[in-house]
Amino acid sequence: MTDRADAVVIGAGVIGSAVALELARGGRSVIVVDKGPAPGAGSTSSSSSIIRFSYSTPDAVLTAWEAAALWNDWAGHLGVVDPDGMVKFVQTGMLIFHTPGNNTTRIEELWNEVGISYELLDSAALRARVPGVDIGAYFPPKRIDDPAFADDASSEMTAIYEPLSGFIDDPMLSAHNLAYAARHHGAQFRFHQEVVGFEQTDGRVSGVLLADGSTIHAPVVVNVGGPHSSGLNRLAGVADGMRIGNRPLRQEVFTVEAPEGLRLEDGFPATADLDIGQYIRPQIGGTWLLGGTEPECDELHWVDDPDQYDPYPTVEQFEVSMMRAARRVPSFGVPHRPVGLAALYDVADDWVPIYDKSDLPGFFMACGTSGNQFKNAPLAGKFMAAIIDAEAAGHDHDAEPVQYIGPRTGRAINLGAFSRLRDKSVTSGTVMG
Repeated sequence: MTDRADAVVIGAGVIGSAVALELARGGRSVIVVDKGPAPGAGSTSSSSSIIRFSYSTPDAVLTAWEAAALWNDWAGHLGVVDPDGMVKFVQTGMLIFHTPGNNTTRIEELWNEVGISYELLDSAALRARVPGVDIGAYFPPKRIDDPAFADDASSEMTAIYEPLSGFIDDPMLSAHNLAYAARHHGAQFRFHQEVVGFEQTDGRVSGVLLADGSTIHAPVVVNVGGPHSSGLNRLAGVADGMRIGNRPLRQEVFTVEAPEGLRLEDGFPATADLDIGQYIRPQIGGTWLLGGTEPECDELHWVDDPDQYDPYPTVEQFEVSMMRAARRVPSFGVPHRPVGLAALYDVADDWVPIYDKSDLPGFFMACGTSGNQFKNAPLAGKFMAAIIDAEAAGHDHDAEPVQYIGPRTGRAINLGAFSRLRDKSVTSGTVMG
């Protein structure tokens, strides 16, 4: 069977569905293919879905700030209301501990430049903001078998607090909402479909080959394959032309009971605690999501085959995360067994996403996005449509990067900051970006 479309999008996660929406409402016929059973059923469903603006480059901060406006007017952004339900933005604020080397000074400089309001909290103000939290400084993060793990605090912490951050209550539903809106504009979604090859004609991509033997002809292909995207880039023969690469990383996130007084309902904020190497996101129902921030002492678990990995959390990482949380919150009741999941991130070398063309004309990519780009998904769709439209009009995005003007700020976001050909960005080197 052979089909034709103006564009094929590989991947129906939150970013793939956002790309499909923007291409479809721009007038293209779009077919989305995905190995999974539904929109957002892959790595999107495992996202902590935090909406924050704490990045260490100006274009990343502007992207997150502009994207937040779209989440805050979700129905307006989609242009339709999904009958299966609409996600909600839950505002919590974001608390970021000052920690040596974690770029908080840079974040403050960028927030001042963009106009993002925040508070500086000294030790007394921090203690009042999160009563019951130990504000001792224990940096650097340590494993629990490190003899220094139990050392006394070297000083008291300070922090910055930004009030408008939060989270999306159902990450998988967010992709469903975007897919519904894309279908409203004529996009087709085909699930349980695996891409096994690419057609090329006269030196440019001309379609995708599927595992069932069928072909979809299209002059534009967008790789938004999440943890599978690096393999798809190799399959298309474009990986060698990338200065910045990406690959799958296995991550563990736990759900734990929140201590009394430190729940979402108590006003406890999302917290980035690089002092102990954990982040905390309160959630509805009196629990926390607890994940790691890739401290140097924690081994990173890269995965060669994204179809072969253990989806269950390990006792070792569970114990480390629980004991770190207990160090920060003395009243934290350490659970006896892991409740959580292990999922795959699609991670770029510098933790900055790749929103770009490739060396193969017509083949585009939105890669390296997991862990810190969920929040930017609605804007990432607009970025990719802008790059694809510019290239179709004869513009060379490599030679003269497309500039996206953010409606919230009126400022230009240089999409060259997300180029596959960039030098490594100066970032925190972690999921914080």
